[in-house]
Amino acid sequence: MKTVRCSILGFGAIGQGVAEVLLMKKEYLESIGLEVLVVAVVDSKGATVNPDGVDLADCLSRKRTGGTVAIDKLTGVEVIRSVDHELVIETTPTNIVTGGAGLQNMIAAFETGKDVITSNKGPLTLKYRELMEAAKAAGSNFRFEATVGGSMPIINLANEVLAGNKLRSIKGILNGTCNYILTRMLEERASYKDILAESMELGIAETDPTYDVEGIDTACKLVILANSIFGLDATYRDVEVTGITKITPEALEMAYERGHVIKLIGEVSRERIHVAPRLVPINHPLAVKGTLNVASIDTELAGEITVTGKGAGPIETASAVLSDLVAIYGNR
Repeated sequence: MKTVRCSILGFGAIGQGVAEVLLMKKEYLESIGLEVLVVAVVDSKGATVNPDGVDLADCLSRKRTGGTVAIDKLTGVEVIRSVDHELVIETTPTNIVTGGAGLQNMIAAFETGKDVITSNKGPLTLKYRELMEAAKAAGSNFRFEATVGGSMPIINLANEVLAGNKLRSIKGILNGTCNYILTRMLEERASYKDILAESMELGIAETDPTYDVEGIDTACKLVILANSIFGLDATYRDVEVTGITKITPEALEMAYERGHVIKLIGEVSRERIHVAPRLVPINHPLAVKGTLNVASIDTELAGEITVTGKGAGPIETASAVLSDLVAIYGNR
């Protein structure tokens, strides 16, 4: 049995989802010879640290009832540098302006020779090349499937399952909030403003939905795909971005009467990276509804391969973190 000592940095919805999945999948992990021992959990107010393993169920309970897991006043970087472990699971909030705490956590992890699995788009959007070079110099594993498609395995599918294929492009719906809003606007013949309010009440949209509805979230995901799959050196500034805020119920209904739906489509190739509302035939694989995400990969040898899945949600995103963890340690 191999013991993997790890920290969870960031204990919001995604970090809590990771904790839940590790509890749910304990027996499975043991069946493939892995014991995942979480020795530290960090949120914005501090940390819980135990070299013998923290009680994840207790951390979840304290976070949900008291708003924090903090027992010790430690930051993520301090935990990385002072607590003995080999894997950092980085789930702090995305910041595409500075990279936020996530960027500092990743730099510290590689400086101390640790592996990193992350769901945080910000650092990869801003400093992809630098982070990859730091990981390589440290001999560290660095995986980030959870940054792009939630439960959809886009990066691993393209780089591992489709290895040897020349990929021409990837296009699809990479933001569940926008897809929900456009779906409901058509179904209810309701305004963007009304459905946005509904989606916020249901917790589908963030309190500040700007990143989602302006196409910024999709653009960040395209940058990660451009760099990790197509070998580009792109940043957010290289993406042509148009959001969904100006789409009307009338436009959606007119498109539907002509056999189409309007979807926020992101597309990346070696020549161009762009995100904008586009007309999609009603029966097309990209015409998924609700909060579903979908990606179509155009390949040289295998034609078009389409994957669909829930692109948001703590457990769905945590499933990608689990997949990355097993990919790193499951065959050792």
